[in-house]
Amino acid sequence: MKKPNKEEALRWFTQAQDEFLDSDDLRKRERFYLALFHFQQAAIKALKAFLYLKVKSIEVFFTHSINDLLNVAIEIDTEFKEIASVKKLDQYYIPTRYPNGLPRGIPSRYFDDPREAKDAMLLAKKLIDLVEKKLKQE
Repeated sequence: MKKPNKEEALRWFTQAQDEFLDSDDLRKRERFYLALFHFQQAAIKALKAFLYLKVKSIEVFFTHSINDLLNVAIEIDTEFKEIASVKKLDQYYIPTRYPNGLPRGIPSRYFDDPREAKDAMLLAKKLIDLVEKKLKQE
């Protein structure tokens, strides 16, 4: 069992912010497959930052699913329900990186829609903004 830890939460949140900025740079350079994956990763890290403040058990951290982490966050703070659509980012965890995640596709060529990348950016930003608000309240 690990106690909630603001210092650890801030480490994870800093990484989430940095990864978000790098993801947005990739989006602007039209490297959508990488941007989509890293928006998902930034969201995961932001959620874990929030949970480091609130959860004593480290078991919750052994997942790469926004949906799983979001469900825990909602149990703690119902304001996270307002951004439940962020779980859509989970769809970018595998197929954006591995050709066998796309039948006959190549991730670097398959993900070519700037609107999709912008939507992912906006979802990740909503989550990061909410977590930042929660961190400031602590």
